[in-house]
Amino acid sequence: MKVLVVGNGGREHALAWKLLQSSRVQEVVCVPGNGGTATLPGCRNLPLSVTDFEGIGRFALVNNIGLIVVGPEVPLAAGITDYLHEQGLTVFGPTQVGAQIESSKTWAKHLMQTAGIPTAQAAAFDSASEAIAYLHQQTAPIVIKADGLAAGKGVTVAATLEEAQAAIESAFAGEFGAAGNRVLIEECLTGQEASVLAVTDGITIRPLLPAQDHKRIGDGDTGANTGGMGAYAPAPLVTPALMERIQREVLEPAIATLRQQGIDYRGVLYAGLMITPEGNPKVIEFNCRFGDPETQVVLPLLETPLDQLLMACAQQKLEQLPPLQWKSGVAACVVAAAGGYPGAYQKGFPITGIEAAQAAEAIVFHAGTKIKAETLVTDGGRVLGVTAIADDFKGAIAQAYEAMGLIQFESMYYRRDIGHQVLHQS
Repeated sequence: MKVLVVGNGGREHALAWKLLQSSRVQEVVCVPGNGGTATLPGCRNLPLSVTDFEGIGRFALVNNIGLIVVGPEVPLAAGITDYLHEQGLTVFGPTQVGAQIESSKTWAKHLMQTAGIPTAQAAAFDSASEAIAYLHQQTAPIVIKADGLAAGKGVTVAATLEEAQAAIESAFAGEFGAAGNRVLIEECLTGQEASVLAVTDGITIRPLLPAQDHKRIGDGDTGANTGGMGAYAPAPLVTPALMERIQREVLEPAIATLRQQGIDYRGVLYAGLMITPEGNPKVIEFNCRFGDPETQVVLPLLETPLDQLLMACAQQKLEQLPPLQWKSGVAACVVAAAGGYPGAYQKGFPITGIEAAQAAEAIVFHAGTKIKAETLVTDGGRVLGVTAIADDFKGAIAQAYEAMGLIQFESMYYRRDIGHQVLHQS
């Protein structure tokens, strides 16, 4: 089978890498891919935009693509699955109406309330003046969210009402484009965050290993929110008993409510959770795709062939698949970013040391990279994700950092405390 992966980040490199480990996958084509997928044996890049649905569909039909896996949220929210279904193609990824679970936080909040899923109280506003009037009846800390897609950067956890008001004003002033035309004001949940990525065929839903990621740019979880600076799995915070609760209280009610609303949701349902100090799971947000960088720690531990799992979801046969098989041990990933990220940053710097890092038994997933004049150069904010697998977190994290120390590019930045929550437990 030939598989087409839509996207160009670290998540898509990890998907292509994992798919190619299956004996049934003959070739993976990445649209548009990156410097890592360009050099991955059995993989090639196709230089089309992720929103060129017509071009992707035409290529898939002409080249007999058996499965299309959509990585990012933007094409899902724009209806890529609907378009490709009309061409008779098999797609892993929800339709446009289902992708609203990520593309509209207001829509997702309403779904959670309908389903009785535990989540933060929230109110939505279409004007800055109404939002600010409501805000000043609340107490800090408080959370301000842009309603639409903002590349993981549309959330402000405000310590003061003044900070919250500034976030509201900047959203309505266009900081996030149309995504900020509506904002949610939410109560601030406390506890530890966890990511549970689950796969579903619209009827059955199965969680993958729980992960924890590090959203803030700075050590000690300080500074601006990013797309994610590192992750590890399986997260000890999510015990088997807690995962059973998440399945029963979050995942199953979400899929059942989507079905009741006539939505056939096939793909990833990613629950971003807060585990409260009392040990209760509450949903911070849902995403309609694999997490990044969570995918880079979950997939290396998966033993079940990924193509089988994704195809079972796309064909609504997930219940027939045997229980998922996982490697023993743990995985940790550290992200190397461009200097200045998540603000302004420069591109085009040569990258060295990846072969040495791989020789140190790390898996280097490319995100913001490309090959220019036969040289690998930086091409994004998050540039690389360095993943290591070991028996315990102390070993995996040390190995990832050792490999990261072998890689260089100008203005390279990475957090030095990935996994701080679990190191004392290893």
